[in-house]
Amino acid sequence: MILRAVLAASTLLISSSTAAINPALVGTWSSKSAKVMTGPGFYNPVNDSFIEPSHAGISYSFTADGFFESAYYRAVSNPTNPNCPKALLQFQHGTFTENANGSLSLNPIAVDGRQQLSDPCKNAKNSQYSRYHQPELMEKYEAKIDDYKKINRLDLYQFDGTPVQPLYQAYSPPMMLPTVTMNPTDKADAAKETGAKVKRSERSAESLVEPLNKDAKHIKRHVSGTMDVKSPSGMANTVWWAGVGMTLLGGAAYLL
Repeated sequence: MILRAVLAASTLLISSSTAAINPALVGTWSSKSAKVMTGPGFYNPVNDSFIEPSHAGISYSFTADGFFESAYYRAVSNPTNPNCPKALLQFQHGTFTENANGSLSLNPIAVDGRQQLSDPCKNAKNSQYSRYHQPELMEKYEAKIDDYKKINRLDLYQFDGTPVQPLYQAYSPPMMLPTVTMNPTDKADAAKETGAKVKRSERSAESLVEPLNKDAKHIKRHVSGTMDVKSPSGMANTVWWAGVGMTLLGGAAYLL
């Protein structure tokens, strides 16, 4: 009887702290440039590399069963040297919860997140490529019809109430990569590399046993699950960086 009471109380607590996912949230959303989209056109989990968009922007995707994906491409200005802007690409995916108070809790899969930072003046040939893991809390959101564009629009607000740039629906259902852990570094990986056996019960149904990036040339795996990475490609050609500079100028003009 005591156990049943505890389980009942736990169920009540969970149901009171979370809410059903709003169907209006489901889909792939992209910022004004519409050049950054979640899915295989932004991050390649097999080559373990980014596909550079032509313009900066962000994109989020949400599913009806609680999965999300995010794609960020930022042109970062350099106040000390305006001719040397930096470029930052970030990918994450995982699960999300729509809370009863209207906020969204985004919980990324830690081993799958990636970040690439390019600084042409510091290193013209290679970029800094690493894992990236940053849970997010959106204080609130609003899905509506944009007054000007007359299309579905999503306004997200960060944990402190700061608004994210407006997002517009590009796909419904969403365009996303697989929602499972694509490049795991758990016991299954270690067992495969050492020849040890892993109990079937220890394998997660939501994680691939064999990483998708197992043949990526710039990835060096260890039994411990760590990863050495080098940038799969440089991003410092003159034309591309001129484009980044124009993106920064365009963004500044848009804010004026």
